[in-house]
Amino acid sequence: MIKHIVQWNHRDHVSEEERKENAQKIKQQLEGLKDQIEGVISIDVIIEPLATSDRDIILDSVFETEEALQNYQVHPEHVRVAAFVKECVQDRVCVDYLV
Repeated sequence: MIKHIVQWNHRDHVSEEERKENAQKIKQQLEGLKDQIEGVISIDVIIEPLATSDRDIILDSVFETEEALQNYQVHPEHVRVAAFVKECVQDRVCVDYLV
């Protein structure tokens, strides 16, 4: 299995209301990919991390294989959702590893 963790921060100069709205949409759309893309074991999106955290939104996901992760990354539905995420965030940190 492959663990895929991605973390983002909201864009600067965005209201708190817009941050919450965008985070909820990101969560809903990313978690919705689980049943649409083969090889995805789980997708969890955390949008209310503790105040001690350095990031605002966390994607915690598991894939059957590295190939499944690669297929997910180019899948049209993931590409569509990723484009929305990019509109809402200002940075991205990612780590992938074998479980």
